[in-house]
Amino acid sequence: MAPAATKVDEFVPHPVKEQLPGVDFCVNSNPSWPEAIILAFQHYLVMLGTTVIIPTVVVPLMGGGNREKAEVIQTLLFVAGVNTLLQTWFGTRLPVVIGGSYAFIVPTVFVALANRYSIYSDPHQRFLRTMRGIQGALLIASILPILAGLLGIWRIILRLLSPLSAVPLVTLVGLGLYEHGFPQLAVCVEVGLPELIILIVLSQYIPYILKSKQFRYERFAVLLSVAIVWTYAALLTAAGAYKNRPPQTQISCRVDRSGLISGASWIRFPYPFQWGRPTLNAGEAFVMMAAAFVALIESTGTFIAASRFGSATHIPPSVFGRGAAWLGIGILLDGLFGTAAGSTASVENAGLLGLTRVGSRRVIQISAGFMLFFSVLGKFGAVLASIPLPIFGALYCILFAYMSSAGLGLLQFCNLNSYRTKFIIGFSIFMGLSVPQYFNDYVILSGRGPVRTHSIWFNTMIQVIFTSPATVAAIIALFLDCTLARKHTSTRRDSGRHWWEKFKYFDKDPRSAEFYALPFSLAKYFPSI
Repeated sequence: MAPAATKVDEFVPHPVKEQLPGVDFCVNSNPSWPEAIILAFQHYLVMLGTTVIIPTVVVPLMGGGNREKAEVIQTLLFVAGVNTLLQTWFGTRLPVVIGGSYAFIVPTVFVALANRYSIYSDPHQRFLRTMRGIQGALLIASILPILAGLLGIWRIILRLLSPLSAVPLVTLVGLGLYEHGFPQLAVCVEVGLPELIILIVLSQYIPYILKSKQFRYERFAVLLSVAIVWTYAALLTAAGAYKNRPPQTQISCRVDRSGLISGASWIRFPYPFQWGRPTLNAGEAFVMMAAAFVALIESTGTFIAASRFGSATHIPPSVFGRGAAWLGIGILLDGLFGTAAGSTASVENAGLLGLTRVGSRRVIQISAGFMLFFSVLGKFGAVLASIPLPIFGALYCILFAYMSSAGLGLLQFCNLNSYRTKFIIGFSIFMGLSVPQYFNDYVILSGRGPVRTHSIWFNTMIQVIFTSPATVAAIIALFLDCTLARKHTSTRRDSGRHWWEKFKYFDKDPRSAEFYALPFSLAKYFPSI
């Protein structure tokens, strides 16, 4: 019989864990092939939401219809598959999906509404001209993350990062996307709310009730819940539940109103410069560069969360730099192929790692195969892409929450009894939410941002940066952490820097090579990268 726990044992705090416990499969371990394929398809299904939402918003403003929207979605899927493989092979090597970024919507709209495109009366011609302008801006914007990674600038900056300054960054990468959660679900409550409830029941309650070791319900909760609610939505559509409802309600709730199936080709191979030769406008390039900067910061937070959910150690700054360079190459490919948006590390897929407790790199690489497959076979991909968006909104309520919790989990490395710690965390998170809200409200009330210089492109560039909660919070937290009471004897330990000190350089901890070393014998040529 085990000895009874003493009162001292009852009040011992939970120990700090450099690697997250309870993960079923870490970055380097793999589930069985059948299970890996199903999990990979689930990752593909999750990333479809953002892949559909971005073209749905921007393509009509560019002059495109259902056909152009379907082609842009196929292109975005194809490039996402390529970028995911490149990032998992040569970038950070973490189990992250590289997909479209919401940060590029404002720059894309800025280009689409430019006066020089209003002279084209033919919608398709206007779409092509606008797409070429977006491509040119993306090609120039990709230079920023590529140089930041290759020249070591991002590596130097992230050596200043501590667990304390990482908490607001990672937390607000998830919380900052709240408008894509319940507000998107509530557009069609009768579809979105059942999805949310069923997903919570399958992922959180059923595993504790059934306790089955043969079938892990929480790993496939997304797939099961989407299949159930999508069938339910199809039955509502067939029964005529939305026949006399407003057009916007029908678009959100019905399963046959997306226009993607009719607009998609049976087989179509996306290729570089498929829309024509890119054009260049300096102001638009600077605005797009601001979005690339935001995507780089948000991707950094997603990388940190993915490393935790994959039960890896903290990422060495040199690996962050490598990931930044390949993220820039991903944006370059976006510009070459014409995706109408740049790339970032997918927040929802990082959250899915936490939901399934499977952080396997192989699963993500297989999911990239699904992206490539369905991007070419357009009709088949369009069937899945026509899932009502409120279903994705329900998924995001859970997946973005997991992302935020990864940031809060970093608090274990900090001294929470320090007033300095409390101020930096509280102030940076509050300002990270408050400043973007101010910028967004100002646009709603006046039709333009609060910065009003003679350069419209400069005003929009500031708007892009300061409407990103993660970017605002990260800048404030890093500045305060590096300047506030810097020389005090307890500052280093209060910020948790001593926990990440061993990962400051790639070769200081052998586990770094285990998780992040380059494949194909490239490590011996780049031993410190």
